[in-house]
Amino acid sequence: MENFALIFVAISIGYIISRINVFPKDTPIILNQFILYISAPSMVLLKIPKLSLSYEVIIPVVIAWVVMSVSALAVFYLSKLLNFTKEVTGALMLVAVLGNTSYLGIPIIRAYFGEEALGYLLMYDQLGSFIALSTYGSFVAAYYSSSKNVDIKALSLKIVTFPPFLALLVALFFIGTSFHPVIDGVLTSLANTIIPLALVAVGLQLKFRLPSEDLKPFSIALGIKLILAPLVAIALCYIFSWNSEAAAISIMEAAMAPMITAAAVASMAGLAPRLSSAIVGYGIILSFFTTWVVYNFII
Repeated sequence: MENFALIFVAISIGYIISRINVFPKDTPIILNQFILYISAPSMVLLKIPKLSLSYEVIIPVVIAWVVMSVSALAVFYLSKLLNFTKEVTGALMLVAVLGNTSYLGIPIIRAYFGEEALGYLLMYDQLGSFIALSTYGSFVAAYYSSSKNVDIKALSLKIVTFPPFLALLVALFFIGTSFHPVIDGVLTSLANTIIPLALVAVGLQLKFRLPSEDLKPFSIALGIKLILAPLVAIALCYIFSWNSEAAAISIMEAAMAPMITAAAVASMAGLAPRLSSAIVGYGIILSFFTTWVVYNFII
């Protein structure tokens, strides 16, 4: 109960602050940068070495990519069927495919599964969602905005210099080992900042405006992200008889709300920014119910 209270209180604080203009407008950027360069790498270095080097570690990565691939295909064909504009299609290819697997994923997974489950979450997030955002997300933004060609070299450089990803590469060499208590304590203190800061940043960026003409793509996006995605993950686990904690966490990660950063990328590329923001805003609220349903179904 305490974890869920923190989620709602922190998001509410962020949303209220954004409405009354107490903090500077670039506060979400500053919070996200702190998380990106300090909190997230610390979390990765703290949790990944505690995993056992086994087949289980690969399950979240496989599920992440299968879920995102099926979701992208669903968006593509439904957009053609319903004659969505190129801008709307591009927006949905981002926000209906990429999930909020870290900022919301971490507190929600911790609430349901505890601290020890975060290692599998980080595998799903870093080797799934993050790489997809950096490669697939950049390609979608460039292609659907028709602004410029995709720079493969720049994308590759962006991936290998991303702080949490660098931390992941280092952490993989320490799987199965224990750090000195002092190092472990410092990493724990820094990693613990990620949840309140991330949730406040989420609240600061929430937007809920939704004109009636956006209702159809809005419904399609949330249907794919909150319903189809976890169903694909559940089906995949059933097919391969994956019954472990890694599989359960991966299904929950697949059920997370649309990624805020994906909406930001869509907005910067001119891909239906108002629609993208509304999908993320309402998606976060609805995901608290849908993840609860998914959890009770798989446990």
